[in-house]
Amino acid sequence: MKSVNHHSKLSRTLLSSLTFLFVFLVSFSVNAQDVDAERQKAGRKLFNANCASCHKLDKKSTGPALGGVEQRRENEWLKKWIRNNAELRASGDADAIAIYEEYNQSNMTAFPQLTDQNIDDILYYTTVGNIGGGPKGPEGTTTTQPINQAPKWLIWILAAAIIVAFLIIGNLLKTVSELKGAPKTPGLLGQAAELWEGIKKNTFLHVLFVIFGALITAYVLFGTLFKVGVDQGYQPVQPILFSHKIHAGDNKIECQYCHSAAKHSKHSGIPSLNVCMNCHKNISEVAEGTQVVLEEGGRVVGKTELDKEIAKIYEHVGWDKDKLEYTGNTKPIEWVRIHNLPDFAYFNHSQHVTVAGVKCQKCHGPVEEMEELYQYSPLTMGWCIDCHKETNVDLKGNEYYAKIHADLAKKYGVEQVTIAQLGGKECGKCHY
Repeated sequence: MKSVNHHSKLSRTLLSSLTFLFVFLVSFSVNAQDVDAERQKAGRKLFNANCASCHKLDKKSTGPALGGVEQRRENEWLKKWIRNNAELRASGDADAIAIYEEYNQSNMTAFPQLTDQNIDDILYYTTVGNIGGGPKGPEGTTTTQPINQAPKWLIWILAAAIIVAFLIIGNLLKTVSELKGAPKTPGLLGQAAELWEGIKKNTFLHVLFVIFGALITAYVLFGTLFKVGVDQGYQPVQPILFSHKIHAGDNKIECQYCHSAAKHSKHSGIPSLNVCMNCHKNISEVAEGTQVVLEEGGRVVGKTELDKEIAKIYEHVGWDKDKLEYTGNTKPIEWVRIHNLPDFAYFNHSQHVTVAGVKCQKCHGPVEEMEELYQYSPLTMGWCIDCHKETNVDLKGNEYYAKIHADLAKKYGVEQVTIAQLGGKECGKCHY
């Protein structure tokens, strides 16, 4: 009877200890993830506002690639460089001067208005990258880690806690066996054998393992399901190599020159070949030295191959470049769609582009820097709602909004009303 009481007491103690340990680790993990996600979000917003026009995380642009920059430079040096790089160069700093010379003496904008916390958030974003994965850092080093996963140090702590828990369980089971009159088993192997036998016979541990397995399964399953339909980074191979960097970047062609429907309709529209021929009637070859660097494998496409891509346009539109006339033999180009919302989600380009004045880059990223177009944003509901929460209503030249804004500002007690407060979180706006 005494040994049974000991066994019952030990089981209750073990249950209480493991429950407390599990609850503590889960709550600590959730809090840590929330803090990391908020910091990543703040850093991304600052990076896009101040840095994205000249820098990328994964490759050189106007300036160097910033993915993992904290691994290459000290934090204090980076703060001095960001706040006033000219002053840092004037002090004789060799690294600052070397970067200035490497990038053709391009003057970087000074950001004295950024606080230490602002800069730390930006640097944190350059370390973890985009939520759910993203581009690679310089020389193939990974710069992203999914924010919705526990950090590595927490996983190590959890693993250590499980090992310690097993050791404690082993000692407890051994003590229970000895209290029942079983002979002591010397050595580590003997203790391991006793532990295994105890686990096989202990119903409480069976229940605990089932619960633990169910929680892990649910975590992995829901994490996988939430990624279904999220195609951030999707970059298909198109039938004709079209470089947005050459057209929108180097030649400064406005997005809406080709995608003119974005101002007036729900869809931005695929430009017709007539739009291409407005220029390419007279441009049958690219300039000498023109190159396109493909993302896949870093392959460089030169003038000879790019001229063949223009020839494909002539073939599809039925243009004889020697006679300078249309043959009448046409066939459509089967472009591969990149951005594709579910059928149950309504999105109107004209409402955002014309009414709200949203820039194309807000959703599609720095298109003017992309050799091959890819899906820049996740296009998830949460991403849209976050934008509606952060964006203030533009009142310029709109008397209707001016009146309703005054009423809503009074209702919510704010100076500027956000899109969400104007109704941007109502289900029927996007799902009707």
